[in-house]
Amino acid sequence: MASAIKLGCAAIVLMFISNLQQCVIGAPQVPCYFIFGDSLADDGNNNALPALAKANYPPYGIDFPKGPTGRFTNGETVFDIITKLLGFDNYIPPFAIAGASDFLKGLNYASGAAGILSETGRTQGARISLYEQIVNHELTVKRISAKLGSVDSATRYLNKCLYTVGIGNNDYLNNYFLPQYYGTSRLYNPSQYARVLVREYAKQLRILLDNGATKIALFGLGSIGCIPYATTSFPVNSNTGCVENFNHAAQLFNDNLKSLVDELNTNSTDAKFIYVNVSGITPNVSGFTVFNSGCCQVINTTGLCIPFRTPCKNRSEYVFWDSFHPTQAWNQKIAPRTYNASEPSDAYPYDISHLVQS
Repeated sequence: MASAIKLGCAAIVLMFISNLQQCVIGAPQVPCYFIFGDSLADDGNNNALPALAKANYPPYGIDFPKGPTGRFTNGETVFDIITKLLGFDNYIPPFAIAGASDFLKGLNYASGAAGILSETGRTQGARISLYEQIVNHELTVKRISAKLGSVDSATRYLNKCLYTVGIGNNDYLNNYFLPQYYGTSRLYNPSQYARVLVREYAKQLRILLDNGATKIALFGLGSIGCIPYATTSFPVNSNTGCVENFNHAAQLFNDNLKSLVDELNTNSTDAKFIYVNVSGITPNVSGFTVFNSGCCQVINTTGLCIPFRTPCKNRSEYVFWDSFHPTQAWNQKIAPRTYNASEPSDAYPYDISHLVQS
């Protein structure tokens, strides 16, 4: 009997230790996570705007627990998955509808059709440019300062948080490569335009630094010449099946962005920047069978899903959800490698898991 009691007590102790370890393991790796970007990250900020770039209707969200929320995919975005990898219990809420208790855990400011340049995406109606997203974050910083009692306390708190910024796609797709609406392609060749964008981007990032950010992951552009919008609207390379001048322009931007990471790390005493090489992450494509068209039927003028139209059933076999955005299945391949690089080229100088530990 005594032996049974001892074994029972030991089991309880072991169970307590196990539960304690699970609590420690389950705790978020950072106190808050702030997300900036475009439709690849937007989780509802455009819903109430007079915008063409909206995804708050079926079949968007068909595989998301809450249904259509404004995410431009069938389920989770890359940034939703990163949020879970960081250990958060809940997704980071959009700034537009965040509650009074949300801002200390982080907010998502991303907006469909947004760009680095304020003019970018104007043909899509209302959108929240990166400058405006940063203004919204400054309001959040003021709220955190008030909550914690001082600017210094807020700064110390924000120094521990993760920031991800994924922007620039629309500065090409909804600006430079629409010469009928924008003059940028007449003013600049691709090399010049990439430098213009990254110089402007650098100014915006320095505002984040001034507001307490020290752990910042900058996401490069993907292969924008391979998305269905590009391949169905512009001449493709017969070997690659992609619009190569789009990809070349994006690579010029990425090269400049990676150089900016070096510059910012050299000149910023406390802050640490990393570059996430989205276009260089080439996951195992086993299981995927459709690479050149979206799973949902799209509106010809916008490339977004036709409302309430039934999408393909084999969604896990599609890379693209609509004409612009990847499926949850593809995001699930990409996101883990942004967090924990499986190849040295996935992130520079290291990945998100090392950034949050720095």
